[in-house]
Amino acid sequence: MKNVLISVFTNLILSVAILFVAIIGFFGVDTVKVSGVSQNLFYRGNAEKNSVSLMFNVYENTENVQKILQTLQEYGAKCTFFIGGSWADDNIDCVKSIFSQGHEVASHGYFHKDHSKMDYSKNLEEITPSVKLLNMICNTKVTLFAPPSGAFCQETLTCCEAMNLKVIMWSRDTIDWRDKDANLIYSRATKDLQAGEFILMHPTDCTVSALPKILDYINKVGLQAKTVSYNLGE
Repeated sequence: MKNVLISVFTNLILSVAILFVAIIGFFGVDTVKVSGVSQNLFYRGNAEKNSVSLMFNVYENTENVQKILQTLQEYGAKCTFFIGGSWADDNIDCVKSIFSQGHEVASHGYFHKDHSKMDYSKNLEEITPSVKLLNMICNTKVTLFAPPSGAFCQETLTCCEAMNLKVIMWSRDTIDWRDKDANLIYSRATKDLQAGEFILMHPTDCTVSALPKILDYINKVGLQAKTVSYNLGE
């Protein structure tokens, strides 16, 4: 009886391992690195870089994205766009423009789902296609992921660690998607601003209006607008 139980248990473990490998193989993840504590979660960058990062989460408002690109170009600023895969699939030329102008493209998932409610395989299923699509469009290697609404769990962190993606949060949120007030967005983005901060924004009408003033302030206090990876020291 003991030998039978051992055999059943061994076969069960083997079946789970085979299923796990099959899932990873299907989605094309090259390495799997599981650890108890994630070292790839970031809320801000290196203050010694003397710069800040404007981060735009994009799932809509293509026209505003183009206006933002124009403003960034006028100020010589570089930022990171966390792009939803479903938007990128319909706006390939705009994604190419973002990348060709020297900005960083990063993943914001594919369908803007709640990653805090997903297991490992569901996180993998949502993140992987977005990364592959951006890599293909821009001929680059995406290294950053920002979970929609800032919602994540340990399985999200483990999944991103396996995919060699850093999980990016923020040090300040303009909440521009909710509050349609350019002055309020400006204040949230700039008040007591310090080097290394990550500033979360979206391509809203009010953000487009506030952006020149925000960039003026960043320059005035002797900081620079740089990509997230730059501020992380990469």
